[in-house]
Amino acid sequence: MKACLDCYPCFFHQALRTARMITKDEKKILDILNKVSQLLPQISFDATPPEIGKEMYTLIAQMTKVSDPYKTIKQECTQKALRMYPEVKRRIKESSHRLEMAVRAAVAGNIIDFGAYAEFDFHKDLETVFTQDFAINDLPEFQEAVKKARRIMYIGDNAGETVFDRLLIEEMNKPTQFVVREKPIINDAVYQDAVEAGLDKAAEIISSGSDAPGNILSLCSDEFLEAYNQADLIISKGQGNYEALSEESRPIFFLLKAKCPVIATDIGVPQGSIVLI
Repeated sequence: MKACLDCYPCFFHQALRTARMITKDEKKILDILNKVSQLLPQISFDATPPEIGKEMYTLIAQMTKVSDPYKTIKQECTQKALRMYPEVKRRIKESSHRLEMAVRAAVAGNIIDFGAYAEFDFHKDLETVFTQDFAINDLPEFQEAVKKARRIMYIGDNAGETVFDRLLIEEMNKPTQFVVREKPIINDAVYQDAVEAGLDKAAEIISSGSDAPGNILSLCSDEFLEAYNQADLIISKGQGNYEALSEESRPIFFLLKAKCPVIATDIGVPQGSIVLI
């Protein structure tokens, strides 16, 4: 999925939010925004949003010498999600449609997104996703794909959300590789974030080899690409991975909440919808 003009105000909002997390010096923040405004026109308009985001966040890290401004927030989100894990696990076990409830749990975790949201109500938003209808729900096809799969690749998104991904992986009960970013970017999960969520107990954790906020295959490592091409089923979580992989022809199921109006339009659903495609 290519970027569009509506993406650019969002990049500036993200840059401003990140800069304010790093420093309270308004002159330094203005300098960051000025540099971002110079960077964006240099990037091809044919680039995907994750490609543009990678360049922008790399610039901010270089300017501020802060590589992981969201580290504390990621840890807090993971701890909040872990406190909810036993209750959500119980709900899945008691459901008459366990896999569907586990899918709902996974997509519910997708609200934990500081690229799209400055703020969210953790408990309220989770409960909404547990009860709202899917705008697109390819659950029968997903169930069949899980049943047949011998090797599943699960491409993760945000830290904290990883706890809810773990619930779906546990319910599928198939050999699974869980993919994280190589280095920190926004609140996307890296290896340590996945371990803190307990994913090492449910899956093999591997790196994409890239620090883009979306799994852009041209930026991924050869080791990742080999695993990607061998997977029988690929689960892609979140908007950034949808932007990066929506035009690929592999057996991919996209699982996300359409928080961004551009992505919602691309999928063909109302903004705020949850989808399994």
